Amino acid sequence: MRNRNPGQDFNKNRRPAPTPYQGKSRGKPEKKPVPSTAEPMERPSGGAQWLYGLHAVKAALANPRRKLGRALLTPRAIEILGSRLLAPVRVQTADPQAIDRILPPGAVHQGAALEAWPLKSRDLDDILADPRTEQRRVVLVLDQLSDPQNVGAILRTAAAFNVTAVIVQDRHAPPQSGALAKAASGALDLIPYIEVVNIARALDDLSKHGFWRVALTGEGDSTLMEAVSTGDIALVLGSEGAGIRRLVRERCEASASIPISAHVESLNVSNAAAIALYELRR
Repeated sequence: MRNRNPGQDFNKNRRPAPTPYQGKSRGKPEKKPVPSTAEPMERPSGGAQWLYGLHAVKAALANPRRKLGRALLTPRAIEILGSRLLAPVRVQTADPQAIDRILPPGAVHQGAALEAWPLKSRDLDDILADPRTEQRRVVLVLDQLSDPQNVGAILRTAAAFNVTAVIVQDRHAPPQSGALAKAASGALDLIPYIEVVNIARALDDLSKHGFWRVALTGEGDSTLMEAVSTGDIALVLGSEGAGIRRLVRERCEASASIPISAHVESLNVSNAAAIALYELRR
């Protein structure tokens, strides 16, 4: 692959501003070019990854639990994010093409890429030890969901409906990648994202904390509102293909379904999560 240097001056071919003896320009005054200080960095530092997209980058910058490295931004992105958020990181300016070269093909970065380390998993007991709110607590349990777009969309919906935490299985969930953070639109840094070794054991822990456990399936015994209690809820969603595993299903006190037309076999899991959370909060 031909080595391209993102640190080149992207403005070197622009027409220079008129000198005094050329006279004043009759058109709009030219903006002073912002030189790129980007260095060659096709890969982030060890263990880090590139987060991209304005919402994902903004949320990561505002999260004190994030370990951050460099930020590669267009001048417009720097203006949007502001100096206060960007103070802890080393900012490098570049045009969109320079950012394109360090990200996966087709990544929609909106002029913003941030080197960041994955968040450390939170402890479930610590999260549940926080004082109760007036709302019932809702925890989403994702049983081996593998698509980062689906998990990201669920995180975004979880943030919209004030979900207490999202639990995934560490070895059977998408990594905390730039694609996941972009799909979550900042929610990865807003919602406690708990990675556990054993989903069934996590459901046992939730039961000890007083959570009523409900499996959301296409063949549920009742509607969601018939299946839930008046207290805290742990809502379990299964993988895109296999659904909820038997041992996980056996840990649930009830199963529920979302009534849909017979012309449609099933809902996308992220859509089902959105409908279920709306129903629980309604």
